[in-house]
Amino acid sequence: MSPRATAAQPTLRRRLIGVAALMSGLAALLFVVVGHLLLDAATGTTLDRVLRERADAVAAGVRTDDAGRLQVPEVLLTPGVVVYDATGRAVAGSPPPAEQRLFAELATSTEPVDRSRDDRYQARALPFTTPDGAAGVVVVSEPRDPYESGESTALLISLTAGALLVAVSVGVAAWTGRRALAPVAAMAATAQEWSSTDLERRFGLGPPTDEIRALGATLDGLLGRVAGAIRAEQRLTAELAHELRTPLTVLHGTLDLLALRADLDEETREDVAEMLAATRTMAATMTSLLDLARSGGGSTEGLCAAPAMVAEAVRFSDDADRVALGPVPDVLLRVPGALAVRALAPVLANALRHGDAVELTGTLEGDLLRLRITDDGPGVTAAPEDLFIPGHSGAGSTGLGLPLARRVARSVGGDVVAAASPPTGGAAFDVLLPLASD
Repeated sequence: MSPRATAAQPTLRRRLIGVAALMSGLAALLFVVVGHLLLDAATGTTLDRVLRERADAVAAGVRTDDAGRLQVPEVLLTPGVVVYDATGRAVAGSPPPAEQRLFAELATSTEPVDRSRDDRYQARALPFTTPDGAAGVVVVSEPRDPYESGESTALLISLTAGALLVAVSVGVAAWTGRRALAPVAAMAATAQEWSSTDLERRFGLGPPTDEIRALGATLDGLLGRVAGAIRAEQRLTAELAHELRTPLTVLHGTLDLLALRADLDEETREDVAEMLAATRTMAATMTSLLDLARSGGGSTEGLCAAPAMVAEAVRFSDDADRVALGPVPDVLLRVPGALAVRALAPVLANALRHGDAVELTGTLEGDLLRLRITDDGPGVTAAPEDLFIPGHSGAGSTGLGLPLARRVARSVGGDVVAAASPPTGGAAFDVLLPLASD
C-alpha cells in the first residue's frame, strides 16, 4: 500500500492542522463571546453614568423665582431633558414625541428610577429639592442606538480578529507541520523506492538533532542489522548449495551409469529413472539458490528477451512436449536471463506434475510482463498462500519449487501468485517480471 494517506485516512499533518483550527476557533469564539458580554455590560454602565450625570447636573441648576416657580437655565435644557414640578406638570423642556408616555410615567417619581422603552431609549427620573425647598423631578433620556452601533462595530472587529486568529493559527500549524514532518515524508518516499535487494540503502537524515532524526538514526541502525542478517543467510545458502552440489553430481553420475546397465529389471529401471528425476530437480534447486545468493539476493543488472527466456524455461522442463506455448510479447525484461528462467521453471514443473496439459501465455500489464501458466489438473485445494510456504506440499513433492520461484521473482522486482482457477478446472499461476525501461 502506498504511504500516501487517502481521504478516509487523513495524514498526521492534516490532523495537526485540524486540531489547530479547532482550538484556535474555540479560542476565537470564546474571545468574541466574552468580549461581547463585557462590551455589552460596559455599554450599559456608560449609558447609566451619562444619564445620572445629566440628571444630577440639571437638578443642581434648577432654581425658583419670587413666585416660587421652578426656573431652569436654557443651557441645561438639551434634547431629552424635561423638568416637572411636584404635581407632575412640565415646567421646562419637552419630551421627544416617541417618549412622551415614558416621560409621563416618570414625571411623578418619588425616588430615582431607571427605565427603558423597546430597548431603543434609556431614561432616568431624579426627584430633587431646590435650596428654597421647592420639589420637582428631572427626567432625562438617551437613545441606545449610538451606543449599540459602537457595540456592533466592536463585535464585527472581534469577529474579524477571531477569523484572522484562526487563519494565522492554521497557517502556522501548516508551515510548522510541513517543516517538522518533512523528514518523515522523505523517509516514506525513500522506503517506497526500496526493493528487497537495496541492502545498503539508509534514510540518512543526519545527526539526531530532534526526535524524528533520532528515529531515522535508529531505523538506519536496525536496517544495518537486518542487512547483516540477510548477508549471513545468503552466505550460508551459497555455501550449503555449493557443498551439496558435488555429492549430488556424483550421485547423478552414478545413477546415469546405473541406468545404462542392461541387466536391470523393469522395476529397478523405473526406480533409477525416478531417482534421476529427483536429482535433476535437486540440481535445479541448488543452481537457483546459488544464482540467487551470488547475485546478492537478486539483481536487476542485465536484460533478457521474453520469448527466448520462456523457450529456455520450457526446454528446462522434463516434458516440454506437454506445454502449449501461447503468444508471448516480444519485450525485454529487466532481469538476468538465468534468474528469469529460475523464476518460471519451478512453476512450469509444478503444473506438469499436477496436469496432463499445460498452457503458457504472456500479456503486458503496465511495467510488468504477466506469464500465466494453467494446467488441467485437480486444481488448488489448499489456501493459495499456503502453496508458497517452504516445505508445504499436498502431492508428495519437496514443497520448495513455488516458494523458491516466488523468492527469485521478488528478488528482481517481480512476483509469483496464484490466479483464479480456469472455468474448465485446473490451476493457474502468474509469474510477474519487470520490463526494461525504454
